Amino acid sequence: MLDVCGYRNCLIADNDGIYDPGSPNGRLLLGLKGQLSELELHTIRARMTAGLLSKAQRGELALILPAGLVRDALGRVQHDPDREVQDRLKLVFTTFLRLRSAGKVLRFLNAHQLLLPRRDREGDVVWKKPTVTTIVAILKNPAYAGAFVYGRTRTLRKETASLPAKQIQLPMDQWKIRVNDVYPAYITWETFERIQAMLHDNYAEYERTQTRGIPRPGAALLQGMVSCGECGHKLAVQYKGGTHYVCNALRQRYRAPVCQYIPADPVDLGVVEAFFQAFAPIELDLYARAVASHQEIIEQVSQAHEQHLQRLHYEAALAERQFLRVDPDNRLVAAELEKRWEQALTQLRQAEQAQLEPLAPGPSPLQLSAELRTAFQAIGQHLPALWQQGLLCQPQKKALLRCLIDKVVVHRPTPETVEARLVWRGGETTTLAIPVPVGAFADLAGAKEMEQIILRRSAEARDG
Repeated sequence: MLDVCGYRNCLIADNDGIYDPGSPNGRLLLGLKGQLSELELHTIRARMTAGLLSKAQRGELALILPAGLVRDALGRVQHDPDREVQDRLKLVFTTFLRLRSAGKVLRFLNAHQLLLPRRDREGDVVWKKPTVTTIVAILKNPAYAGAFVYGRTRTLRKETASLPAKQIQLPMDQWKIRVNDVYPAYITWETFERIQAMLHDNYAEYERTQTRGIPRPGAALLQGMVSCGECGHKLAVQYKGGTHYVCNALRQRYRAPVCQYIPADPVDLGVVEAFFQAFAPIELDLYARAVASHQEIIEQVSQAHEQHLQRLHYEAALAERQFLRVDPDNRLVAAELEKRWEQALTQLRQAEQAQLEPLAPGPSPLQLSAELRTAFQAIGQHLPALWQQGLLCQPQKKALLRCLIDKVVVHRPTPETVEARLVWRGGETTTLAIPVPVGAFADLAGAKEMEQIILRRSAEARDG
């Protein structure tokens, strides 16, 4: 800019004087002033950043709070005084810990027609239909665990000026600042860490993150838990031509041959038998726990609906008071307030009708027969029978296996045998030798000796 001004004979003025950038003295003074200004701006920016980080390290930096937390006049963070907001957030956490999936939490909330509190652009709390993104954002927010966190994201540099800057979420161990017990908590920090581990494990990224994914309705019971004994990669599931566990990680990455191709049914049967043997000594009264859990869910949903009706009653009464206080001659304002009152009454009427409709959360444990009730009261001994009777779906069977089994490492030393090493929760291991069918007679152990015996006996029978 100074070169252009000097070329065009333009003068530059400030509070101290007028300078000619075309002259050596003017150019020297303007250059020195520019460098000093840059240094001063850099110093001011560094001091402001240091003050911000110092305040963040003490947990006193006033960040935007999520729904459920508010800041009072003295700057202290408190729970939202609206009990409906508090109870709805607690319902999200308890439902996720029970169902272990954000998608299942969404289906649960939609089945009971429950909304979630969110903050709009102005910072006010609004009630919106739940989405998976909203639920995951609630579950991943450390503020609900009482922790102040600064530096959860990192901005990547732009490769070109036309591309926008991109922010990425950092893992928990790379957060810049974390101060626990700053906000009033909805859950403990240990529960928050367990939720993050469950969310991470729900992503079925076998190669990159080695996670297991949520239990799905497929036939393979060890989906996401099987590892290759040759290369250590997770085995994928293939249902074409039967159920198989396939180690194709090296093939996808380096175009190498498939490491292992193992039939899934015999391996699943062997692992399930070992699971039954380990589960048999366990004495659990699951029926009483199921009844208590079901009753707690009913109470939470009923309380949520009652709080929703109370809020709609208040909004309708508030709209009515606003309409009655307006000057009747001011028809423009009166018409708008009357419209808001009618909308509030309509929402209240729809909510009351929806509450009268019977909910369908699924079969109640109170409807079980006496035989099933006895079986659930001694689940350790009766689980094999319940397993075979079809009372458990595939995701439930997989979830039960994951309660005791961490992973299964399979290796096929011979074509007709698979060695499965079960790694139990806690670190104990069990090794199984599982026979599997082969596709050719030559793959059997001792096939050559068997062939010689058959030929010899056939020759003896022909000569005799």
